[in-house]
Amino acid sequence: MTETVKLLLAEDEAALGQIIKESLETRNFEVILCENGEKALEKYRTDQPEILVLDVMMPKKDGFTLAKEIRAIDDAIPIIFLTAKSQTSDVVEGFSIGGNDYLKKPFSMEELIVRIHNLLNRTKVQKSSKVLSIGDYTFDFPKQQLQFQEEEAVQLTHREAHLLFHLIKNKNQVLDRSLILNKLWGTDDFFSARSMDVFITKLRKKLKHDENIQIINVRGYGYKLTV
Repeated sequence: MTETVKLLLAEDEAALGQIIKESLETRNFEVILCENGEKALEKYRTDQPEILVLDVMMPKKDGFTLAKEIRAIDDAIPIIFLTAKSQTSDVVEGFSIGGNDYLKKPFSMEELIVRIHNLLNRTKVQKSSKVLSIGDYTFDFPKQQLQFQEEEAVQLTHREAHLLFHLIKNKNQVLDRSLILNKLWGTDDFFSARSMDVFITKLRKKLKHDENIQIINVRGYGYKLTV
């Protein structure tokens, strides 16, 4: 049986949004339809979709602004822009923000579905290379799971997983505190910094079974993961 894919669709044209939703649902997609960018950001945070299809021109928060905010949190989720705009500069802006594909209205549903599947297949290949080893632990970043030896895997939160991913990728180097706060929290203010300290404490507890692993606080700079 084919696995259902969770897709977030942000489209302010109610009729078009419903047509796309119903067409995708007949092809084994679970579609979260939002009528504006603010609602789409809220649903992205709570529902954790696997792919985004965003209209560019939307009320409250346009598609480009929405994509920028999501890219600050998640640099991997596939994004397709839908737009009536045809200028080359708009296409360039869409890709520079972090869009993976760009479809101009009007379009056929078959073309949209082909593009969605192409992006999902490409993402699967990329994700397969993101199972990382650290000491006696295996970290499956796409699944957000941390496993010690043969014990049962522990499920991490979205933010825990992304923080650990960046620590591992910068292993034995100082991870800049301000940079990671802006990337994962969207700001480097005092309250976000305190929140990050809490997440670091949680990760230390989850990595405690391997005594060689340490997350060191480098005062004034950030954190360093050592093994």
